Amino acid sequence: MNPIQEYFYRIEEPARSTLLFLRKKILESDPEYITETLSFGLPFFKYKKKMLCYLYYSKKYRTHYISFYHGDRLMYPELLQEGRKKFKILLIDMEEDLPLELIFNIINEVKTHIQ
Repeated sequence: MNPIQEYFYRIEEPARSTLLFLRKKILESDPEYITETLSFGLPFFKYKKKMLCYLYYSKKYRTHYISFYHGDRLMYPELLQEGRKKFKILLIDMEEDLPLELIFNIINEVKTHIQ
């Protein structure tokens, strides 16, 4: 098992399945340019080898989130900045369906800011 897989398998269900599904969808959305790596112990997704987003857990909100690079340029009321300079986060409610359309709209916008 590689380190990225280990990261996900340390997470308890139902969060693990939700995050693995989200991971799969992100990677499949642009297999030519989106890759994943483990940075700072977290699964990072890169677009053309530059930061796109990552997954992590918020102790404050007690839930996982997806954090988007170039967050300072993103204007979505669902995103939280909370003192971050370049990132904004989207909290993931494990009791609700993933807002995939919103997530991919944000990802596509972040891609426009990557050169």
